[in-house]
Amino acid sequence: MNHRIRKQYRATVMAVLIFLGAAVVCNAADTIDTRVGELERKLDAALGMLAEKPSGAEASATHVGGYGEMHYNNLEGEGGASDANSLDFHRFVLFVDHEFSDGIRFVSELEVEHSLAGEGKPGEVELEQAYLDLDINDDHTVRAGLFLIPVGIINRTHEPPTFYGVERNSVEKNIIPSTWWEGGAGVYGNLYKGFSYGAYLHSGLGTSSNSTYAARSGRQKVAKADASEIAGTLALSWSMAGLAVGGAAQYQSDITQGSDSGAGSAWLGELHAEMRRGPIAVRALYGQWEIDGAAPKAMDADRQYGWYIEPSYKPIEKVGVFARYSVWDNQAGSSGTTSERTQIDVGVNWWPHERVVFKADYQLQDNKSGKDQNGVNLGLGYNF
Repeated sequence: MNHRIRKQYRATVMAVLIFLGAAVVCNAADTIDTRVGELERKLDAALGMLAEKPSGAEASATHVGGYGEMHYNNLEGEGGASDANSLDFHRFVLFVDHEFSDGIRFVSELEVEHSLAGEGKPGEVELEQAYLDLDINDDHTVRAGLFLIPVGIINRTHEPPTFYGVERNSVEKNIIPSTWWEGGAGVYGNLYKGFSYGAYLHSGLGTSSNSTYAARSGRQKVAKADASEIAGTLALSWSMAGLAVGGAAQYQSDITQGSDSGAGSAWLGELHAEMRRGPIAVRALYGQWEIDGAAPKAMDADRQYGWYIEPSYKPIEKVGVFARYSVWDNQAGSSGTTSERTQIDVGVNWWPHERVVFKADYQLQDNKSGKDQNGVNLGLGYNF
């Protein structure tokens, strides 16, 4: 196309200059050659600019998406637990990703929590993902930047239409702890006949005795994170039609980043499975922390565990009902404390569109401490 434009443009220019040259008394040939040369140079520059402009395919390599969810919680506290009666736009998230080439991609996720952020406000603005993927070949990819840790079910896939219940389940919230991201690098990909893996070195948690060494309170979120002690995570999974089984192991040499001489290294291990047969589905997960050191042991926080099972049924395509039984304990050491928590959730999801969901559930707690919150949760969510 550029060659045709050049040819037509030059023919027109030559015709105009020849016409002008007929009226010139002297130095006509030199004038024509000079003007032709100048116009050719301008034409080359213009065509060069057109060549540098992204094509339609390249311009569409940047994509925008997102998800969000609003919750209404009406819970009655017992045994000293507080009541809850609130309406909250819990999350507003925007995705931006860009394909630099067939083998190099950038992915990002920016979130506003609880609608309003700032000093004295309930919410936060968080960068949950910002990483580069570089394909080694069709089966293996290097990832570097800020990314979600590949543990559990919810941590990597937590858009509201993808799970049951208004709130994310308590085990993956308090033991995993979702949502959990770190900064680092690693490699992931496919192995043999349905097997996949992920292996990463990344920043670690920074827990303390103030929170009984709970992992959720130790998330540094890659915000000037103390990287004195890095961590490593290895994840493996296998899937076939209607069934997926996976697990992950993580090691951190000091879960307090050296701030607590009474605490030391930590291991996290988790196993999970998802099964789907027609309208029936089941999710299950078990996770456990083992933390070394006299200080965690004295607080019974050297062992922390949780598990849940969640069967669900879709009587029609756009409606699903579920029940979930969860048990978790962030102080499950040997002295027999009363910190174990149990929760039963039952509810319904309605998807008017596959990416839009309305939810309702009832939660019933039976905690050993006696501090329970029971009641109704309502929610709506979307992703695009």
